Amino acid sequence: MTYEPAADRYEKMTYRRAGRSGLKLPAISLGLWHNFGDGRPWDRQREIVLRAFDLGVTHFDLANNYGPPAGSAESNFGRMLAADLRAHRDELVISTKAGYHMWNGPYGEWGSRKYLVSSLDQSLRRLGLDYVDVFYHHRPDPDTPVEETMGALDAVVRSGKALYVGISNYSSEQTAEAARVLRDLGTPLLIHQPSYSILNRWTERDNLLDTLEEAGAGCIAFSPLQQGLLTDRYLGGIPDDSRVRTSVFLNESDLDARTMGRIHALNDIAGRRGQSLAQLALAWALRDPRMTSLIIGASSVGQLENNIAALDNASLSKEEIDEIDATVLDL
Repeated sequence: MTYEPAADRYEKMTYRRAGRSGLKLPAISLGLWHNFGDGRPWDRQREIVLRAFDLGVTHFDLANNYGPPAGSAESNFGRMLAADLRAHRDELVISTKAGYHMWNGPYGEWGSRKYLVSSLDQSLRRLGLDYVDVFYHHRPDPDTPVEETMGALDAVVRSGKALYVGISNYSSEQTAEAARVLRDLGTPLLIHQPSYSILNRWTERDNLLDTLEEAGAGCIAFSPLQQGLLTDRYLGGIPDDSRVRTSVFLNESDLDARTMGRIHALNDIAGRRGQSLAQLALAWALRDPRMTSLIIGASSVGQLENNIAALDNASLSKEEIDEIDATVLDL
């Protein structure tokens, strides 16, 4: 059956401008990091992606190594583009990244021009696209000059393989230098993708949003739900199929008594607001207008819908923000 997107999809979503650019992103974007590899049913993946688009999610975030196996998320999303979304390509913002290990040998990771251009070419083949909207350098390279890495990002824009460029996991100081090099090259930095959540405040300590504002760039946070900690997933214990059991990014030590006490206290705040814990966490992460978007994952349509519903009650009072800070920070 031919897919027809919801006619009212753009009435359901809030859009925010990325820095001083002309590009707007949905306040919540869909990331294809964990649940879109070959180990997950393709029909379920397709259902989530199409429902996201029906709800006004126009931005789909990928990377070369997303899966598993690496590359499979791009291939699976490429199938969805070909089968359902090709007619809507100009309504979509599709991003991908390169920086982590992708293939063997000295040219398969980090930040050389050789690796970045080769990786993007591979990503485009898997996606079945002529260009992506945003191409990110996924992590700083301690050995490659920033001029080479940013020069590669500039080159892929000039070649037509990407419309905009971004960086991810860069410190504030590294971000300022990257933005300066890109500005001098004539391809401004569009956006930075850091980790950020109620429990993960490094961007605040590093003044990253101030640096991005000065550079005219936006910010899009990943892991705003702290790998599922800021959901109801662990309120009653550790499920056997949870990321604590199955992922290298979260382990049982992350759920110590102190952390769980904070999570239960945050859940109480969410309950008083008539929200789930996840919805509170997303509303909190969007409280600064300089935060362009948040990247969420989803393993089901219901989870996706619940998280996007955070936008129905996204305003936090100063008193609520202060209470959240008192709950999680050593004030």
